[in-house]
Amino acid sequence: MAISSAGIGSGLDVQGIVNQLLNIERAPIRQLQSEAGRLQTQLSAFGRVQSSLSTLRDASTKLNQPDTWRAAKATSADTALVGATATGAAQSGSYSINVSRLAAAQTLSSTSFANANATVGSGILRIELGDFDAQPPVPKAGASMVEVVIDPSNSSLSSIRDQINEAGAGVVASVVNDVSGARLVVRSTQTGLENGFRMQVLDDDGNDTNASGLSALAFDPAAATNPMSRPQPAQNAIATINGVQVESASNTMDKVVEGLSFQLRKVGTTEVQVEPDTEALKKSVDDFVKAYNESIKLLREQTRFDPNTKQAGPLQGDRSGAAMLSQLRGLFTGTGGNSGVFSRLQEVGLELDTDGIIKVNDTRLSAALTQGPELQKLFANVDATNPANQGFARRFEGWLKLSLDSDGTLDSRTQSLQARVKNNEAAQERLEDRVARTEQRLLRQYNALDTRIGQLSGLASYVNQQFSVQNNNNR
Repeated sequence: MAISSAGIGSGLDVQGIVNQLLNIERAPIRQLQSEAGRLQTQLSAFGRVQSSLSTLRDASTKLNQPDTWRAAKATSADTALVGATATGAAQSGSYSINVSRLAAAQTLSSTSFANANATVGSGILRIELGDFDAQPPVPKAGASMVEVVIDPSNSSLSSIRDQINEAGAGVVASVVNDVSGARLVVRSTQTGLENGFRMQVLDDDGNDTNASGLSALAFDPAAATNPMSRPQPAQNAIATINGVQVESASNTMDKVVEGLSFQLRKVGTTEVQVEPDTEALKKSVDDFVKAYNESIKLLREQTRFDPNTKQAGPLQGDRSGAAMLSQLRGLFTGTGGNSGVFSRLQEVGLELDTDGIIKVNDTRLSAALTQGPELQKLFANVDATNPANQGFARRFEGWLKLSLDSDGTLDSRTQSLQARVKNNEAAQERLEDRVARTEQRLLRQYNALDTRIGQLSGLASYVNQQFSVQNNNNR
């Protein structure tokens, strides 16, 4: 009669048993990992909120800047004659402009040479910017004389051109070819009398005044003769603006009338009209509305529970997120600005719908834009003694500062979440360490059990063998 026991001596799946036990042991880690995911989602949500509110802050700040409300545009009756642009400092009105002369850059031309490779001569070219027709001559302030050394091996017309251009002397040289041959043409890089120039020569042939050798490129208004001709002298632009004659080294007059820049293009007379730039101002208001709406939509999306999808936003139940949404909506309501004309945003066409989103009534807003000073009060009025008189953009900017500053609402909430993430990571590390130790202990225990079972299995086989022998002997 044989003695048997199911499974005894068959071996244990030690690793499988241990893995199942460890899976139970790791349940708290999985909970921490799930919590870490939620925390990271919340951090990401607050990051999006911070970015959106930063855009709203910038839009609010712009509405509080005086230059925004001084935006002006200039319109020229003849843009081919005079172009015009305006900044916030420009005063509205009409400007009569008569351009009698355009600014020009000085141009010098040499006599003709056989070709661009013809040898001119060697020596030193001295190039100096300034008004040298004046008595006494007036060198350009801040500019220095530039010496260009021409050695015999690089004394061709084209080589001299290249060396002048590399010298950075405030002039540009080129070789012009026509039926008479090749000529060196040198031109100022800028217009105006102060950017005229002279080219003095120290000729290696010992004669600096004749037209032979390098002295063929000499030009100085004070000299008795000049080998180089001057097809175009340097000259300033001259214009009369509302009866006052003005002069400029450039054809762009941007310092003559505060806030205005005139681009002179040809001689003649035209009118420039300056008026408030309501389109630019409307864009600033539209940018504010867009930023506000996007912030409201984002906060509502992040804090709501959707009954249709049964999904909660990452900040649903978060007091900070809900508070910011409520406070942001509250900033829009009420009166403010201390304007005798406007006291509510709805009066200028900014109306809230049932979802708290601003809808713009363009007709009302366009009408309000024609009353710039009153509209400015509604948005940007400052009243330190009575907060109720603060402009709406001032209120927004103040609230956003408290929300976005380094010690503000968002920063505090973000730091709190980051601390929780850090604690979560530390807890996971501790539990992972505990699981690792538990795994080693279980492996030792179950391996010992497996060994013991093996021993018992061997003993059972021996006993069965002895019974078998005894049974055979009894037959």
